[in-house]
Amino acid sequence: MAKGAKQRRILVRLVSSALTGFFYTTSRTRLADKLQMMKYDPVVKKRVLFIEQKIK
Repeated sequence: MAKGAKQRRILVRLVSSALTGFFYTTSRTRLADKLQMMKYDPVVKKRVLFIEQKIK
């Protein structure tokens, strides 16, 4: 039996760099670089940098 192909997109968690524990879940292409983006963190009520982590 043949192995299944890998999916092109993977789910990742964007975690706040303000260490509030708030996160967004999004997807990205498997071959792309790790995501980093400025998004709103409602805990600190500011836009902060969110860094990609794997979903466990």
